[in-house]
Parts: sequence; structure tokens; C-alpha cells
Amino acid sequence: MRADKTIRLSKSCLGDLEKKAVMGVLQREYLGMGQEVQRFEQLLLEFFGRPTVCVANGTAALQLALQAAGVGSGDEVLVQSLTYVASFQAISASGAIPIACDIDPHTLTLDWRDAEKRLTPKTKAVMPVHYSGGVGALDEIYAFAQKHELRVIEDAAHAFGTIYKGKRVGGFGDIACFSFDGIKNITSGEGGCIVTDDEEILRKVCDARLLGVEKDTNMRYAGERSWEFDVTAQGWRYHMSNIMAAIGIEQLKRFSELSRKRKKLARRYDLELAGVPGLTLLAHDYDKVIPHLYVICLPKTIERQKLRQALSDLGIQTGVHYQPNHQLALYGDAKVSIPLVETIYPSLLSLPMHPDLSEADVRYIAKMVLELIEHA
Repeated sequence: MRADKTIRLSKSCLGDLEKKAVMGVLQREYLGMGQEVQRFEQLLLEFFGRPTVCVANGTAALQLALQAAGVGSGDEVLVQSLTYVASFQAISASGAIPIACDIDPHTLTLDWRDAEKRLTPKTKAVMPVHYSGGVGALDEIYAFAQKHELRVIEDAAHAFGTIYKGKRVGGFGDIACFSFDGIKNITSGEGGCIVTDDEEILRKVCDARLLGVEKDTNMRYAGERSWEFDVTAQGWRYHMSNIMAAIGIEQLKRFSELSRKRKKLARRYDLELAGVPGLTLLAHDYDKVIPHLYVICLPKTIERQKLRQALSDLGIQTGVHYQPNHQLALYGDAKVSIPLVETIYPSLLSLPMHPDLSEADVRYIAKMVLELIEHA
């Protein structure tokens, strides 16, 4: 058994082109929002086939999308409990109330039938979270939303590049929000974006990301500022910088390479871990899904923390995605029961997944996981 190196759970995967691009921005000494952001948005428009607005991070994207859609104080948003707290924080930051919902046990994405049971007259939107890159029953979620006249704000932070029925996630539907933080499928260091055909949403987001200063976006693209302006709605300092966009542009150029590596590693995990009694793998089609995470469900007899420590001793980092939000003090403090989330959460374990892993690393990780389970 080896511990001669640490195999990281996740990491930023950068090359010389990203570093050169950042140096170019530094040398031009225009670090804020400008031409690089405009260029990144244009490339993303070509990627998705729909207009895109870049912002400071994925959480900001969700918050601005909700605000632009008219979701505000006292409104309710349906969202699965099994997600990073960012989804819930974006909802509460808009003034709305996140309503925790259960998950589909096979995909760990929103169970729309459970969400439907939690509808009230205050429900204004549904936020499906594309857990680990999969989208779950997205058609059914949209049909449910249309039936009840709800906006759909997709938390697609994990699903950049995923294909659903021949189209890229973000290339269809109501509003999709992505994250470009350091460990996502592509990164801009930090950053995120909102993708939609809704021109009113786009206009509102463009203004809101720049403190509500109306029509300031075009001035920034030209390297200028608005000195006389009007503000008619709450805004935030949520714009993307040229430094971030420069990284994102180069990462987008590498997306085919980065996504191919992720899919290859996930397939290797599937092969190495298949057929273990009590061990469940997410049923993803990696011809279509770009895996942001690689999550397994452990046998019920396994103590997760004990296994994590044993793997750590071997130099293998692991994670847990995610602590249920309805158990957090701010969002219910476990006063509401979400049965499947509560049943599945204790068994979830995330194994290393990033393009700098080798297949040899994956084989070693899988071998150690299997040996530790067998001897537990």
C-alpha cells in the first residue's frame, strides 16, 4: 500500500495558455469587466447557442436569475435538499424561501413528485440541481413547472457540457446557471453565467451585476464607465473580471480535452467497481454526461468516516456531497423529514475526479476501496 503522494479529490487543471492569458490582462492593466468578458460571453453564446451573461460566481448567477425572474420576499422555491448550500443561499439571498424536497434515489436529482406535494400558493419557481453532471427527469420537471406556472432556474453548476436529448444543458429550457469555480468542468478561477433566451431576464441580469447601473455593460465592454446614470432596481457587485474571463476563454478552448478525460476516468471507475455487493454506482451514460463528481453509495455495513480515514492514510482524499440542507440551522434544523435524502446521505462518498488523474490512479483508488470494504 502506498502513501507516497496525495491523490486530490479535486483540483484546478491549468496550463501555460491560461497563465499566458492572465499575464496578458495584467500587462494591459485593465483588470475589471471589459473586452475579455465580452469575448468569453460571445464564445459561450456559440457553445450553448443562446445568449449568456457572465457573473462573479455560480451562486451569484442563481441569485440574479431568481431576482430577474421576479422571485422575491416571501416567495417559495422548490429545490432538492441534497445540494451544496449555495443553492439554498442564493434563494434566501433573493428574499425567497427554499423549500427542501426529496430526491430520485437512482440519480440523486430532484424528485418532482415530492416537489409537487410541497407546492403552496407562494411557490414561484423550481430549481432542479444537476447533481454530478446528470439531469434526472428534466422533461417531467419542466412539464410539472408548466402545469403550475413556475419558472425553472436550473442549477447546472455540475453539468457544463452535459448533453440531454441531443442538446447541451443550457442550450434549451427556461434559465440555466453555471459555475466556473476552480474545480468545475471548466474554470475561470471563480465565475459563473446565466443562459437564457428571455431578453428581459438578460437585461435585468446585465444591470443587476453592475450595482443596478442601467446599460453600464456596454460601457464596460468599451473600457469606459457610466458617469451619469439611473438605478431602478437592487443591484450587486457581481460582475466578472477580465482576469477571470481570460482563464475561462482558454479553458473553453480545452473543453473537449478536459471532458474526454473526465468521461474516461468515470468509465474506468465504473469498470473497477462494478458488481460489488451493496455498492451502488450512479447510472450515468458518459457519452452524454460530463462527470463533475464521481459519487458512490457505500454498503450499509460500512462506516463512512472510518473508510474515509483509511483512504486518507493511503494518500487518497475523499469528500461527501452533500450534507442535507434541511438539517442546517438556517434552513429547518431537521424539523422537516426528507426520507430518501436522510436514508442515502450517510452512504454517499465522493472519490477523486479531475482531469489530472491517471487511469492508474483510478485503478489504485478502486482497489483500495474494494479491499477496505472487503475487510471492514
